Amino acid sequence: MSGFVSLVGAGPGDPQLLTLAARDRLERADLVLYDALVSADVLALAPRAQRFYVGKRGGRTSMPQETINRLLIRAARRGRRVVRLKAGDPFVFGRGGEEALALDAAGVAFEVVPGVSAAVAAPALAGIPVTHRGAASAFVTVSGHDERAWAPVLDALPPHCATIVVMMGLASRREIAQRLLARGWTAVTPAALLVAASTPRAHTWMGTLGELVLDGAFMAGDRGDAGTIVIGEVVRVGQQLAGRQSAPRDGGRESDRRELADVATAPAVAVRAVAR
Repeated sequence: MSGFVSLVGAGPGDPQLLTLAARDRLERADLVLYDALVSADVLALAPRAQRFYVGKRGGRTSMPQETINRLLIRAARRGRRVVRLKAGDPFVFGRGGEEALALDAAGVAFEVVPGVSAAVAAPALAGIPVTHRGAASAFVTVSGHDERAWAPVLDALPPHCATIVVMMGLASRREIAQRLLARGWTAVTPAALLVAASTPRAHTWMGTLGELVLDGAFMAGDRGDAGTIVIGEVVRVGQQLAGRQSAPRDGGRESDRRELADVATAPAVAVRAVAR
């Protein structure tokens, strides 16, 4: 009997932001191999499945990617419906491409179920559009965990030509800001730090690139939550809209009528006015 592997994006954290296809695969799964940052509420949608953590976090011991690939292949060959569950989208800094290639080479049937990436979801939940007419017609997303990954991209980017979205880069925020300032970005360029987006622990800070260098970007606590940095004029939109998003009031479920500022954006929002 031949099994099947679904490479599934879990979105930014809130299970309401899962796709219908992702929920369906979880409900039917026999085995779920899940990453760090996948919430317990999302895992609860796979009640009949065996769940096995295979996540990776910077600076911590983790399972080698080759071992994860072998687990996927072995489980599928045993006839199991396998969900490889990744935070955000499986093909955005999730090594989903590597796993897809390994499955294909092994002759294992698989599919990709895209997810909502925090690269766009975290800013949106804070009221920040990554593109905005008159402010930015493009955005660039980089991984901030290793200077070798983000430095060549940011060095090649002319100042103020696009919105910069940095994922997994909270610990590197000062170095990234210094690099951009050295490349001609102004100190008053708006910037935002978005932590644990779409979860009850969400926290948003908005200020300037210069404040990032001075380590003036204060974030409440350090719980190991995922963080996203946004740099560019679009952050001004978020400053204007801070705390003003709300859920529909047209008869939805009680849980849907709670203000998004309390549920999916930022229970604690620190906003600083940015000089124009």
